[in-house]
Amino acid sequence: MKAARLEDGQLHIREVPTPEPAFEEARIRISASGVCHSDLHIVRGDWAGVPLSGNIGHEAIGVVEALGPGADRFARIGDRVILGLGGTGGGYWCGACEYCLQGQPRHCKESKGIIGTFAEQFCVWARSLVVIPEHLGDHEAPLACGGLTAYGAVKKLSKHHVLPGRAVAVIGAAGGLGHYAVQLASAFGYRVVGVDIGADRLDFVRTMGAEVAVEPADAVEAAMQLGGCDAALVFSAKIAGFDLGLKMLRRGGLFVAVGLPATSEGNLQLNPFEFFFKDPTLIYSAVGTVQDMRELVELAAAGRVKSHVSRTAPLSELPAVFDDLEAGRYLGRAVITDMAR
Repeated sequence: MKAARLEDGQLHIREVPTPEPAFEEARIRISASGVCHSDLHIVRGDWAGVPLSGNIGHEAIGVVEALGPGADRFARIGDRVILGLGGTGGGYWCGACEYCLQGQPRHCKESKGIIGTFAEQFCVWARSLVVIPEHLGDHEAPLACGGLTAYGAVKKLSKHHVLPGRAVAVIGAAGGLGHYAVQLASAFGYRVVGVDIGADRLDFVRTMGAEVAVEPADAVEAAMQLGGCDAALVFSAKIAGFDLGLKMLRRGGLFVAVGLPATSEGNLQLNPFEFFFKDPTLIYSAVGTVQDMRELVELAAAGRVKSHVSRTAPLSELPAVFDDLEAGRYLGRAVITDMAR
């Protein structure tokens, strides 16, 4: 079978053996795999400490074609499924530690991620699979990470008592994750201030449901006209986006970091006096749980959220797709739709 491999920092499409499902695993024939910005960071070596060799890809839709021992309790051959991450522990979580019992499986010390979906076939822990309806197309594969991550971040709003009707900033609103957040926050009744760069991207943000769409230079003023934003969801992979999110907050606002900048971007810095006077709540939001994935699939099936896919390609063109993503040549998401060529 064909699969994308990162070898010493170089991306290759290789012929590799078909994997066999282990205990409680299912083998999935991948029909579509989304291209996430984190894949690009891995391929470019942007994150210190992340290996420059191995399989890549982590969001996909496919069909169960084989089951390992014990997996028949959680999946059936022929099921059409989305590979929800379930936190970064989507490949495995113990289910019994304090983090798992608190609904935070990504912190489980036994957690394993899902990585390697740029391939014709992929084996995954069957408990992490979510069955999807037939009318939900393969182009919705990016829901498995991009959509799930945005949904997890938007859910943090109510958890931290930011109620519908309040103003929420989305930094990086036209991006692969941000465009989901704009749709979801708008659907849940928030007043969305979308921030991105370029007239075409701002027009796109408005079509996703943002009440206000502005360039970064105008974002603070736009937020202050609304009395400041009660929350800022930062999907930008730039430290400047993090700084902007903090500036758009009203006093006592909620700052939700979602993007993960390259190590070369440096650190987020806080002025202690500004921190004292603004008194924000600072949290990080990373993907979500398998239950979140089930809820998101229901929202997508009902038409409340959808993936805006403006770039598709076969697996052989994955390097070119990464180049286009890095250059910002398309809006929303890209999806690899043919793994066999």
